[in-house]
Order: sequence, then C-alpha cells, then structure tokens
Amino acid sequence: MTTAAPPSAQTIVSVSNLHKTYRLGRVDVPVLRGVSLDVRRGEWLAIRGASGSGKSTLLHLIGGLDRPDRGAGSTIRFRDSVLSDLRAGDLDQYRATNVGFVFQFYHLLPELTVLQNVTIASMVRDGLGHKSSAATDKAKALLTTFGLGERLRHRPAELSGGERQRVAIARALINDPDVLLADEPTGNLDRATGDKILDALAKVRAERGQTMIMVTHDAEVASRADRVVNLTDGRIVG
Repeated sequence: MTTAAPPSAQTIVSVSNLHKTYRLGRVDVPVLRGVSLDVRRGEWLAIRGASGSGKSTLLHLIGGLDRPDRGAGSTIRFRDSVLSDLRAGDLDQYRATNVGFVFQFYHLLPELTVLQNVTIASMVRDGLGHKSSAATDKAKALLTTFGLGERLRHRPAELSGGERQRVAIARALINDPDVLLADEPTGNLDRATGDKILDALAKVRAERGQTMIMVTHDAEVASRADRVVNLTDGRIVG
C-alpha cells in the first residue's frame, strides 16, 4: 500500500517529515514521528489507526488548527502554500475557506437552530456581522439535500445523532472547501446510521469533486475510501 500519490497525479495536500510533540508536565510525548503523505485532488483518503496513533493530530495539523514541531523540517503544503509560512490572517482564511471540518462529536452550538448552526460558518468567513441571504439560501439547500429541510428551526437537542452529524457536514460544506477533513465522523453512531452518513459523504464528494481526508479506527469505514494508509505510533506503515 503506497502512501504518496503517483508522480503524474495532481497533489493538493503534501505532508513531509511531520513531527509533533506535546509537553505533559515535565515529559515530552512524541505523537507524530516523521509522517510524509501526498493527497491527490479529488481523492478520498482514509487514515486508519488505533486510538493514540496520532490520527487526529495529523488531521488538525493539515487543517491548520495546530502547528508542527519547530526545527524538525516538517512541512505541510496546500497547493503552492506552506502553512507554516502563512500569516495569522491568511491561516484563518485557509481554515474558513479552503478546509471544512467534520468531527465525531458534532460541535453544534446548542442555543442556535439547525439553520443558524450552518450559516454561522459563512459568517465566520465573511465577518460575524455579515449575514447574507445567499448564505441562508445555500444552507437551506444543503440541509434539504441531507433530508433536514423540515428541521431548520429545530435545535440540536431535538435531533438524533445522525441528524446532528448531517447538520455538521452541511456546516462544513457551506463555504465550498477544497478539502473536507473528517475525524471519526461515524465514531459516535451505530453502524446503520454511520453507513448513512458515509453514503451522504460519498454522494457529496461525487457531486462536488472534493478531496476528503478521513481518519478512523474502523477497517470497514476505511474501506469506503479510494485509498487507505495506516498510522501506527506516529508513523505511516505499509
């Protein structure tokens, strides 16, 4: 099993010699130990590994939510940009525009309606004081696509787990990101509901041609992807 795209493939995300260490008290805990990985444009890549293998850390680094160790020669490249070279404002724009995040535990705001939870992502991108009718219409269309057109005014507590995750996916897609980052998107759901979520992700990817990087511990979930790489103790293994 290869961990890099063929030379002729168009690469959208490239990770080289990625190291990440966390400080816990007086102890340094290495989480990633020299990960290198290329992701093709339009590819669905699954990164599989056990709990603690570094999967979520890798996804957070690619998404610009964290930075790799300094001085280790680690590089994360999105198209022609190196994330560590971006200014704070440009990195904020990258997170808001170029990547979309789907997490295991949804992270919906309980006081907001379903529709508001989706449109807030566009407001973060454009400024919290900016709310456009176009964004609202787009959010409604996304939610309708995911079978939630009749639940726009409901709040997260009134939804099932699968419905909450579909709201989270719509929120991740509202800004038309180039790359969708999914961190154990079915890990909090039963198998049948999880399969429906994967079907929804596959449908969206087919329609939009988006790149998707998904981390999971589940071999069956990973098998839905175009390509699977395995992460063990912070390293990509064959």
